[in-house]
Amino acid sequence: MKELFLLNKDIVYLNFGSFGACPREIFEDYIKWQYVLEAEPVQFITTDGANYIRESAKALAQYIHCNPQDLVFVPNPTHAINIIAKNLNLLPNDEVLTTDLEYGAMDRTFRYYCQKANAKYIRQHIQLPLVSKQQFIEDFCKGFSSRTKVVFISHITSSTALIFPVKEICEEAKKRGITTIVDGAHVPGHISLNISDINADYYTGACHKWMMTPKGCSFLHTKNELQNNLDPLIISWGYDSIAPSSSRYWDYHQFNGTRDFSAYLTLPKALAFMQKYHWENVANQCHLNLMQKAPELFTLLQTTPLAPLNNEFMGQMVSAEIKTTEPEKLQRTLFEKHQIEIPIMRHDDKCYIRISYQAFNNNAEIDYLYKCLHREINSN
Repeated sequence: MKELFLLNKDIVYLNFGSFGACPREIFEDYIKWQYVLEAEPVQFITTDGANYIRESAKALAQYIHCNPQDLVFVPNPTHAINIIAKNLNLLPNDEVLTTDLEYGAMDRTFRYYCQKANAKYIRQHIQLPLVSKQQFIEDFCKGFSSRTKVVFISHITSSTALIFPVKEICEEAKKRGITTIVDGAHVPGHISLNISDINADYYTGACHKWMMTPKGCSFLHTKNELQNNLDPLIISWGYDSIAPSSSRYWDYHQFNGTRDFSAYLTLPKALAFMQKYHWENVANQCHLNLMQKAPELFTLLQTTPLAPLNNEFMGQMVSAEIKTTEPEKLQRTLFEKHQIEIPIMRHDDKCYIRISYQAFNNNAEIDYLYKCLHREINSN
Protein backbone atom coordinates (compact mmCIF):
# COMPACT_ATOMS: atom_id res chain seq x y z
CA MET A 1 0.00 0.00 0.00
CA LYS A 2 2.84 2.43 0.69
CA GLU A 3 3.77 2.32 -3.00
CA LEU A 4 0.37 3.81 -3.82
CA PHE A 5 1.24 7.04 -1.98
CA LEU A 6 3.67 9.86 -2.69
CA LEU A 7 4.99 10.01 0.86
CA ASN A 8 8.71 10.13 1.59
CA LYS A 9 9.66 6.48 2.14
CA ASP A 10 12.29 7.49 4.72
CA ILE A 11 9.67 8.89 7.10
CA VAL A 12 7.56 6.83 9.49
CA TYR A 13 4.34 8.69 8.81
CA LEU A 14 1.97 8.40 11.77
CA ASN A 15 0.15 11.72 11.27
CA PHE A 16 -2.41 11.02 8.59
CA GLY A 17 -5.04 12.74 10.71
CA SER A 18 -3.63 16.25 10.31
CA PHE A 19 -3.60 16.70 6.54
CA GLY A 20 -4.07 13.24 5.04
CA ALA A 21 -1.86 12.17 2.15
CA CYS A 22 -2.83 11.88 -1.50
CA PRO A 23 -2.26 8.59 -3.38
CA ARG A 24 -0.50 8.84 -6.71
CA GLU A 25 -3.60 7.88 -8.73
CA ILE A 26 -5.70 10.63 -7.17
CA PHE A 27 -2.90 13.20 -7.41
CA GLU A 28 -2.51 12.46 -11.13
CA ASP A 29 -6.24 13.09 -11.55
CA TYR A 30 -5.73 16.41 -9.78
CA ILE A 31 -2.97 17.36 -12.23
CA LYS A 32 -5.20 16.31 -15.12
CA TRP A 33 -7.84 18.80 -13.98
CA GLN A 34 -5.22 21.52 -13.69
CA TYR A 35 -4.23 20.86 -17.31
CA VAL A 36 -7.90 21.17 -18.31
CA LEU A 37 -8.01 24.49 -16.46
CA GLU A 38 -4.90 25.87 -18.14
CA ALA A 39 -5.94 24.69 -21.60
CA GLU A 40 -9.01 26.96 -21.48
CA PRO A 41 -9.12 29.00 -18.27
CA VAL A 42 -12.11 31.12 -19.25
CA GLN A 43 -14.41 28.22 -20.09
CA PHE A 44 -13.21 26.20 -17.10
CA ILE A 45 -13.80 28.94 -14.53
CA THR A 46 -16.88 30.65 -15.97
CA THR A 47 -18.83 27.84 -17.63
CA ASP A 48 -17.62 24.25 -17.46
CA GLY A 49 -16.41 24.35 -13.87
CA ALA A 50 -19.92 24.61 -12.44
CA ASN A 51 -20.94 21.37 -14.14
CA TYR A 52 -17.75 19.63 -13.01
CA ILE A 53 -18.35 20.70 -9.41
CA ARG A 54 -21.95 19.49 -9.52
CA GLU A 55 -20.76 16.06 -10.64
CA SER A 56 -18.37 15.93 -7.70
CA ALA A 57 -21.14 16.99 -5.34
CA LYS A 58 -23.37 14.19 -6.63
CA ALA A 59 -20.63 11.62 -6.09
CA LEU A 60 -19.89 12.87 -2.58
CA ALA A 61 -23.56 13.11 -1.62
CA GLN A 62 -24.12 9.48 -2.53
CA TYR A 63 -21.15 8.47 -0.35
CA ILE A 64 -22.16 10.50 2.73
CA HIS A 65 -25.93 10.00 2.29
CA CYS A 66 -27.41 13.41 1.65
CA ASN A 67 -28.92 15.57 -1.09
CA PRO A 68 -26.21 17.06 -3.36
CA GLN A 69 -28.15 20.34 -3.49
CA ASP A 70 -27.46 20.76 0.22
CA LEU A 71 -23.67 20.71 -0.29
CA VAL A 72 -21.20 23.42 -1.20
CA PHE A 73 -17.45 22.91 -1.40
CA VAL A 74 -15.08 24.91 0.79
CA PRO A 75 -11.28 24.80 1.19
CA ASN A 76 -11.41 23.45 4.76
CA PRO A 77 -13.80 22.96 7.72
CA THR A 78 -12.48 26.12 9.41
CA HIS A 79 -13.79 28.09 6.41
CA ALA A 80 -17.17 26.39 6.75
CA ILE A 81 -17.46 27.03 10.48
CA ASN A 82 -16.60 30.68 9.93
CA ILE A 83 -19.45 30.99 7.42
CA ILE A 84 -21.86 29.57 9.98
CA ALA A 85 -20.54 31.50 12.99
CA LYS A 86 -20.70 34.79 11.11
CA ASN A 87 -24.40 34.21 10.39
CA LEU A 88 -25.65 33.06 13.79
CA ASN A 89 -26.95 36.53 14.75
CA LEU A 90 -25.99 36.04 18.37
CA LEU A 91 -27.45 38.42 20.93
CA PRO A 92 -25.99 39.54 24.27
CA ASN A 93 -25.98 36.68 26.80
CA ASP A 94 -26.82 34.02 24.17
CA GLU A 95 -24.78 30.88 24.77
CA VAL A 96 -22.93 28.61 22.34
CA LEU A 97 -22.50 25.23 24.05
CA THR A 98 -19.55 23.02 23.18
CA THR A 99 -17.12 20.63 24.91
CA ASP A 100 -13.74 21.39 26.42
CA LEU A 101 -12.13 18.99 23.90
CA GLU A 102 -12.64 20.93 20.66
CA TYR A 103 -10.13 21.92 17.98
CA GLY A 104 -8.29 25.13 18.86
CA ALA A 105 -9.13 26.98 15.64
CA MET A 106 -12.83 26.37 16.24
CA ASP A 107 -12.57 27.55 19.84
CA ARG A 108 -10.98 30.74 18.56
CA THR A 109 -13.66 31.23 15.90
CA PHE A 110 -16.53 30.98 18.33
CA ARG A 111 -14.77 33.04 20.99
CA TYR A 112 -14.29 35.79 18.41
CA TYR A 113 -17.92 35.91 17.31
CA CYS A 114 -19.24 35.52 20.87
CA GLN A 115 -17.08 38.40 22.07
CA LYS A 116 -18.35 40.60 19.22
CA ALA A 117 -21.94 39.86 20.21
CA ASN A 118 -21.34 39.90 23.98
CA ALA A 119 -22.51 36.28 23.96
CA LYS A 120 -20.94 33.38 25.88
CA TYR A 121 -18.94 30.41 24.64
CA ILE A 122 -19.54 27.57 27.11
CA ARG A 123 -16.89 24.82 27.06
CA GLN A 124 -18.66 22.08 28.98
CA HIS A 125 -16.27 19.79 30.85
CA ILE A 126 -16.22 16.18 29.65
CA GLN A 127 -14.91 13.60 32.09
CA LEU A 128 -12.01 11.53 30.81
CA PRO A 129 -11.68 8.69 30.37
CA LEU A 130 -15.05 8.26 28.69
CA VAL A 131 -16.93 5.31 30.10
CA SER A 132 -19.99 5.15 27.88
CA LYS A 133 -22.07 7.16 25.44
CA GLN A 134 -24.57 7.78 28.21
CA GLN A 135 -21.90 9.24 30.47
CA PHE A 136 -20.81 11.60 27.70
CA ILE A 137 -24.39 12.69 26.97
CA GLU A 138 -25.04 13.33 30.67
CA ASP A 139 -21.84 15.37 30.98
CA PHE A 140 -22.66 17.43 27.92
CA CYS A 141 -26.30 18.06 28.79
CA LYS A 142 -25.30 19.65 32.08
CA GLY A 143 -24.23 22.61 29.96
CA PHE A 144 -27.70 23.39 28.58
CA SER A 145 -29.42 26.48 29.93
CA SER A 146 -32.36 28.66 28.97
CA ARG A 147 -29.85 30.86 27.10
CA THR A 148 -28.32 28.11 24.95
CA LYS A 149 -28.84 29.11 21.31
CA VAL A 150 -26.30 26.89 19.52
CA VAL A 151 -24.62 23.54 20.04
CA PHE A 152 -21.25 23.07 18.38
CA ILE A 153 -19.52 19.69 18.63
CA SER A 154 -16.84 17.60 16.93
CA HIS A 155 -17.76 14.23 15.49
CA ILE A 156 -14.15 13.10 16.02
CA THR A 157 -11.94 15.28 18.19
CA SER A 158 -8.51 16.42 17.07
CA SER A 159 -6.15 16.22 20.05
CA THR A 160 -7.92 13.37 21.84
CA ALA A 161 -9.07 11.40 18.73
CA LEU A 162 -12.43 10.45 20.29
CA ILE A 163 -15.64 9.69 18.42
CA PHE A 164 -18.54 11.59 20.00
CA PRO A 165 -22.22 10.52 19.83
CA VAL A 166 -23.23 13.50 17.72
CA LYS A 167 -26.54 12.05 16.57
CA GLU A 168 -27.73 11.77 20.16
CA ILE A 169 -26.45 15.26 21.01
CA CYS A 170 -28.29 16.71 18.00
CA GLU A 171 -31.46 14.96 19.18
CA GLU A 172 -31.06 16.47 22.67
CA ALA A 173 -30.54 19.92 21.16
CA LYS A 174 -33.54 19.60 18.86
CA LYS A 175 -35.80 18.82 21.83
CA ARG A 176 -34.83 22.27 23.11
CA GLY A 177 -35.13 24.06 19.75
CA ILE A 178 -31.38 24.69 19.57
CA THR A 179 -29.29 25.07 16.38
CA THR A 180 -26.77 22.26 15.84
CA ILE A 181 -23.35 22.46 14.18
CA VAL A 182 -21.12 19.40 13.76
CA ASP A 183 -17.42 19.56 12.88
CA GLY A 184 -16.72 16.29 11.08
CA ALA A 185 -13.26 17.22 9.80
CA HIS A 186 -11.83 13.75 10.54
CA VAL A 187 -14.90 11.72 9.54
CA PRO A 188 -15.38 11.21 5.76
CA GLY A 189 -13.45 8.12 4.67
CA HIS A 190 -12.53 7.37 8.29
CA ILE A 191 -15.74 6.08 9.85
CA SER A 192 -19.19 5.54 8.36
CA LEU A 193 -21.02 8.82 7.75
CA ASN A 194 -24.75 9.26 7.19
CA ILE A 195 -25.46 12.98 7.31
CA SER A 196 -29.21 12.57 6.88
CA ASP A 197 -29.31 10.27 9.91
CA ILE A 198 -27.29 12.64 12.12
CA ASN A 199 -29.75 15.42 11.23
CA ALA A 200 -27.54 18.36 12.23
CA ASP A 201 -28.46 21.80 10.95
CA TYR A 202 -24.91 22.21 9.68
CA TYR A 203 -22.24 19.57 9.10
CA THR A 204 -18.76 20.13 7.70
CA GLY A 205 -16.12 17.58 6.78
CA ALA A 206 -12.73 17.39 5.09
CA CYS A 207 -12.18 15.21 2.05
CA HIS A 208 -8.42 15.90 2.01
CA LYS A 209 -7.90 13.89 5.19
CA TRP A 210 -9.19 10.31 5.20
CA MET A 211 -10.79 10.47 1.74
CA MET A 212 -7.30 11.28 0.43
CA THR A 213 -8.13 14.03 -2.06
CA PRO A 214 -5.60 16.82 -2.65
CA LYS A 215 -5.47 19.56 -0.03
CA GLY A 216 -8.19 22.19 -0.04
CA CYS A 217 -11.20 19.93 -0.59
CA SER A 218 -13.91 20.07 2.08
CA PHE A 219 -17.67 20.53 2.20
CA LEU A 220 -20.43 22.29 4.08
CA HIS A 221 -23.83 20.60 4.35
CA THR A 222 -26.70 22.89 5.33
CA LYS A 223 -30.33 21.97 5.82
CA ASN A 224 -32.41 23.30 2.95
CA GLU A 225 -34.58 25.60 5.07
CA LEU A 226 -31.49 27.33 6.52
CA GLN A 227 -29.51 27.89 3.34
CA ASN A 228 -30.84 31.35 2.51
CA ASN A 229 -29.80 32.53 5.98
CA LEU A 230 -26.11 32.16 5.17
CA ASP A 231 -24.28 35.17 3.80
CA PRO A 232 -20.92 34.22 2.24
CA LEU A 233 -17.60 35.25 3.75
CA ILE A 234 -16.76 36.83 0.39
CA ILE A 235 -19.31 38.74 -1.69
CA SER A 236 -18.83 38.07 -5.38
CA TRP A 237 -20.74 37.49 -8.63
CA GLY A 238 -23.22 35.13 -7.01
CA TYR A 239 -24.84 38.04 -5.18
CA ASP A 240 -27.53 39.70 -7.31
CA SER A 241 -26.42 37.37 -10.10
CA ILE A 242 -27.35 38.20 -13.68
CA ALA A 243 -27.66 34.45 -14.32
CA PRO A 244 -28.79 32.90 -11.03
CA SER A 245 -29.01 29.16 -10.61
CA SER A 246 -31.88 27.48 -8.80
CA SER A 247 -29.95 27.81 -5.51
CA ARG A 248 -28.91 31.05 -3.86
CA TYR A 249 -26.86 28.91 -1.45
CA TRP A 250 -24.83 27.63 -4.41
CA ASP A 251 -24.52 31.06 -6.06
CA TYR A 252 -23.36 32.78 -2.88
CA HIS A 253 -20.84 30.21 -1.68
CA GLN A 254 -19.48 28.20 -4.57
CA PHE A 255 -17.76 30.89 -6.64
CA ASN A 256 -15.93 33.61 -4.70
CA GLY A 257 -13.47 34.98 -7.23
CA THR A 258 -10.72 33.36 -9.29
CA ARG A 259 -9.27 30.23 -7.74
CA ASP A 260 -8.14 26.76 -8.71
CA PHE A 261 -10.90 24.42 -7.58
CA SER A 262 -9.36 21.34 -9.18
CA ALA A 263 -9.12 19.59 -5.81
CA TYR A 264 -12.93 19.46 -5.62
CA LEU A 265 -13.08 17.65 -8.94
CA THR A 266 -11.00 14.68 -7.78
CA LEU A 267 -13.76 13.29 -5.57
CA PRO A 268 -15.07 10.80 -8.14
CA LYS A 269 -11.51 9.50 -8.58
CA ALA A 270 -10.99 9.32 -4.82
CA LEU A 271 -14.18 7.32 -4.41
CA ALA A 272 -13.18 5.02 -7.28
CA PHE A 273 -9.77 4.52 -5.62
CA MET A 274 -11.42 3.57 -2.34
CA GLN A 275 -13.71 1.12 -4.09
CA LYS A 276 -10.86 -0.37 -6.12
CA TYR A 277 -8.82 -1.15 -3.02
CA HIS A 278 -11.77 -2.16 -0.81
CA TRP A 279 -11.03 0.73 1.52
CA GLU A 280 -13.69 -0.14 4.08
CA ASN A 281 -11.89 -3.42 4.69
CA VAL A 282 -8.54 -1.62 4.77
CA ALA A 283 -9.84 0.87 7.34
CA ASN A 284 -11.28 -1.89 9.51
CA GLN A 285 -7.96 -3.74 9.52
CA CYS A 286 -6.08 -0.55 10.40
CA HIS A 287 -8.46 0.00 13.31
CA LEU A 288 -7.95 -3.55 14.57
CA ASN A 289 -4.16 -3.27 14.30
CA LEU A 290 -4.13 0.01 16.18
CA MET A 291 -6.41 -1.22 18.95
CA GLN A 292 -4.10 -4.24 19.32
CA LYS A 293 -0.99 -2.06 19.67
CA ALA A 294 -2.52 0.83 21.66
CA PRO A 295 -2.29 -0.75 25.16
CA GLU A 296 1.52 -0.70 24.89
CA LEU A 297 1.41 3.07 24.40
CA PHE A 298 -0.57 3.62 27.60
CA THR A 299 1.75 1.29 29.51
CA LEU A 300 4.79 3.14 28.19
CA LEU A 301 3.38 6.55 29.11
CA GLN A 302 1.95 5.31 32.42
CA THR A 303 -1.52 6.60 31.65
CA THR A 304 -4.94 5.14 30.90
CA PRO A 305 -6.90 5.05 27.61
CA LEU A 306 -9.14 8.06 27.04
CA ALA A 307 -12.05 5.72 26.26
CA PRO A 308 -12.69 2.01 25.74
CA LEU A 309 -10.52 0.73 22.89
CA ASN A 310 -13.33 -0.11 20.49
CA ASN A 311 -14.98 1.26 17.35
CA GLU A 312 -17.64 3.10 19.35
CA PHE A 313 -15.06 5.66 20.50
CA MET A 314 -12.05 5.23 18.19
CA GLY A 315 -11.33 4.80 14.52
CA GLN A 316 -7.86 4.79 12.96
CA MET A 317 -6.48 7.24 15.53
CA VAL A 318 -5.64 6.92 19.19
CA SER A 319 -4.34 9.59 21.56
CA ALA A 320 -2.63 9.30 24.92
CA GLU A 321 -1.75 11.90 27.50
CA ILE A 322 2.00 12.46 27.59
CA LYS A 323 3.82 14.18 30.42
CA THR A 324 6.05 16.82 28.88
CA THR A 325 6.53 20.54 29.35
CA GLU A 326 8.02 20.88 25.86
CA PRO A 327 5.73 19.02 23.44
CA GLU A 328 6.99 20.97 20.43
CA LYS A 329 10.60 20.05 21.22
CA LEU A 330 9.72 16.37 21.64
CA GLN A 331 7.81 16.37 18.36
CA ARG A 332 10.78 17.89 16.52
CA THR A 333 13.17 15.42 18.15
CA LEU A 334 11.09 12.47 16.98
CA PHE A 335 11.04 13.89 13.47
CA GLU A 336 14.61 15.13 13.09
CA LYS A 337 16.39 12.41 15.07
CA HIS A 338 14.18 9.38 14.39
CA GLN A 339 12.31 10.34 11.19
CA ILE A 340 8.90 9.88 12.82
CA GLU A 341 6.10 12.24 11.80
CA ILE A 342 3.62 12.34 14.68
CA PRO A 343 1.75 15.18 16.43
CA ILE A 344 2.19 16.04 20.11
CA MET A 345 -0.43 18.64 20.91
CA ARG A 346 -1.18 20.96 23.80
CA HIS A 347 -4.78 21.04 24.95
CA ASP A 348 -5.44 23.34 27.90
CA ASP A 349 -3.10 22.09 30.65
CA LYS A 350 -2.45 18.67 29.09
CA CYS A 351 -0.47 17.30 26.14
CA TYR A 352 -1.48 14.44 23.88
CA ILE A 353 0.42 12.29 21.40
CA ARG A 354 -1.79 10.96 18.60
CA ILE A 355 -1.11 7.93 16.39
CA SER A 356 -2.85 7.65 13.01
CA TYR A 357 -2.78 4.18 11.45
CA GLN A 358 -3.33 4.16 7.70
CA ALA A 359 -3.03 1.52 4.97
CA PHE A 360 0.71 2.06 4.53
CA ASN A 361 1.51 1.68 8.25
CA ASN A 362 2.46 -1.55 9.99
CA ASN A 363 3.01 -2.78 13.52
CA ALA A 364 6.79 -2.63 13.16
CA GLU A 365 6.51 1.15 12.75
CA ILE A 366 4.47 1.38 15.94
CA ASP A 367 7.10 -0.69 17.75
CA TYR A 368 9.78 1.67 16.43
CA LEU A 369 7.82 4.67 17.73
CA TYR A 370 7.54 3.10 21.17
CA LYS A 371 11.26 2.31 21.22
CA CYS A 372 12.17 5.90 20.32
CA LEU A 373 9.67 7.38 22.76
CA HIS A 374 11.05 5.22 25.54
CA ARG A 375 14.56 6.37 24.72
CA GLU A 376 13.64 10.06 24.65
CA ILE A 377 11.53 9.92 27.82
CA ASN A 378 14.26 8.15 29.77
CA SER A 379 16.97 10.50 28.51
CA ASN A 380 15.26 13.51 30.13
